[in-house]
Amino acid sequence: MRHAFLPPIFLVDQNLEVGVLLPAKNNFDFIHPNALSFQTRGVNMLDGWFLWFILMWIFALPVLFGIGGFFMFRKFLKKLPKEDGKSDMDWEIYYVENTKHLWTEEQLALLNELVSPVPELFRDVARHKIQGKIGELALKEHAKKMTLDLIIRGYIIATPKRDHKFLRKKLEQLNIRTEGYEQLFQ
Repeated sequence: MRHAFLPPIFLVDQNLEVGVLLPAKNNFDFIHPNALSFQTRGVNMLDGWFLWFILMWIFALPVLFGIGGFFMFRKFLKKLPKEDGKSDMDWEIYYVENTKHLWTEEQLALLNELVSPVPELFRDVARHKIQGKIGELALKEHAKKMTLDLIIRGYIIATPKRDHKFLRKKLEQLNIRTEGYEQLFQ
């Protein structure tokens, strides 16, 4: 007659003492918790600063993952192709590449100065987006060279409405008048 393997059964009493039931041939032999080399009585790991550290991470990690996921999802949506087969980012790259030859060093320096209020982490993305919008305007108008008017119009159009206050402040710092561009601020 073959005996089936029976795994040990661990029991925990009210004092958090662990005992083991070991299978024998016909019954279970109980090993008392005092006979075991490990006991958990008197040791509580979730006490004091460690408890607060764990609780902080329980809330912080989902929040951080949520914020990162939001920005990743926005980037993903920008890469999805539209009806014409190209995504928003593909068009942005197309406009930047096809108008590279129109930019002078002074105009690129002006563009860098215009995006200087943007935090450094996002500055390259903002510069590329604004340069793409300026390139789109230049290609639609068949411009032979970049002009200050094209740069300012593209800068205003590419900037989100919530940032127009900072945009106006930056243009005032550079002594660029905005009266002719008021319709673009709506």
